[in-house]
Amino acid sequence: MVYMNIVVIGSGYVGTTAAAIFAASEHDVIAIDIDESKVRSLSDGKAPFFEDGLDNLVSSTISTGRLSATTSYDAIESADVVFSCVGTPDNPDGSSNLSYVFSVAKKAAEEMKPGAIFVQKSTVPVGTGQEIIKILPKSISYVSNPEFLRESTAIYDTLFFDRIVAGGDNTDACRTVLELHKTVEDHARDIATVSGVLVDTDDLVAHTGEYVATRLESAELIKVTSNAFLALKISFANSIAQLADATHADIDEVMGVVGGDARIGKAFFSAGRGYGGGCFPKDVSGLISSAKSFGVDLPIMMAASSVNFSMPGYIVQKIKSIHELKDVHVAVLGLAFKSGTSDARKSPAVKLANLLAKEGGRVYAYDPQASEEAKPDLDSSITVCATAKKALSGASIVVIATDWPEFKDMDWIKPLVAGSLVVDAVNCLPASEVQALGFKYLGVGRGA
Repeated sequence: MVYMNIVVIGSGYVGTTAAAIFAASEHDVIAIDIDESKVRSLSDGKAPFFEDGLDNLVSSTISTGRLSATTSYDAIESADVVFSCVGTPDNPDGSSNLSYVFSVAKKAAEEMKPGAIFVQKSTVPVGTGQEIIKILPKSISYVSNPEFLRESTAIYDTLFFDRIVAGGDNTDACRTVLELHKTVEDHARDIATVSGVLVDTDDLVAHTGEYVATRLESAELIKVTSNAFLALKISFANSIAQLADATHADIDEVMGVVGGDARIGKAFFSAGRGYGGGCFPKDVSGLISSAKSFGVDLPIMMAASSVNFSMPGYIVQKIKSIHELKDVHVAVLGLAFKSGTSDARKSPAVKLANLLAKEGGRVYAYDPQASEEAKPDLDSSITVCATAKKALSGASIVVIATDWPEFKDMDWIKPLVAGSLVVDAVNCLPASEVQALGFKYLGVGRGA
């Protein structure tokens, strides 16, 4: 395949990862973002957020000149392929806010050369592509190319992908987008080495992901349906966890065996304070809203969303049943919606901290990467600490709200006063070890 001039619009998690990886695959890539701070960060060889291995990849591709960043849309003129990776936040009613998507499409339509391909990577409701096609010149092909990367493992997921999907009415354009991704597979060893992500490069040779061409509408629906089903599994596990608490069963034992059924699978069956981030919450609400616009109700997804919303409150009520919160020093370890990322968007850990503060707790919070991103959403009474040690000093209650590796290591617990309550909101600690050290343990669905 001839190597291409690529423009990636939007320098969030999806856009920055895509731009760096395509550049590392020897394409010439320009990242466009209206946020000057993100452009400066990329130009300095650093991702605008924390993602394992991404800084190394950005630094390498910036230094070789394969990747550059700008705020100017003039760069689109020479692009063979333009990727739209802008945000699609949810509206107050749960529907997807597509203002950025349509704004970018209109600007790209003014600059793209005939024969170029406009690719939508942002997650959008089914039917959006047909509306964008009306905006683009007829000489421009439109392809839906949803991403399936997980924050904190984005580079690994790129190298060990399950499927690459391209949907559209122009089969040649879909084929080009799939072939473009195949060049990434050709450079997988180099990407693994440069990024420093821990993978066995010998396994890359044996890995065989699937390349799939679909209808435009199918591609749009595939991504949001995948996320909705994973969210459903999490909420199902949390529903059973509440029953496990009531019956003194152990949710880990239950879901471990249930997930052992090959028809079901163990992934996304971990009970805890629920899902968050920039994808699952808005994709679930967006799917519900999109379905309603077509006259279809999705009560099963509404239930999943309701269970997820309730989990931080459920955990706080469990704490209150055994320990007073008023004027009690509570340390909350973890604010990111998951470990391995600085993303605190719609984080249940943040919601948990806020609820504890609302109940009168003196909350001291710490996260190794997400403290700054979490601050705008934290209750003003919460003290954000620079170290875990400061958050823990004098604490009677400790809440593990995100399963960072440093919180799984039991060394942090030793300075606590004997008899302190350890609340494992993500079920990442061995209960017996916590209790053997003289502390009370409270998990989610793990029995008495």
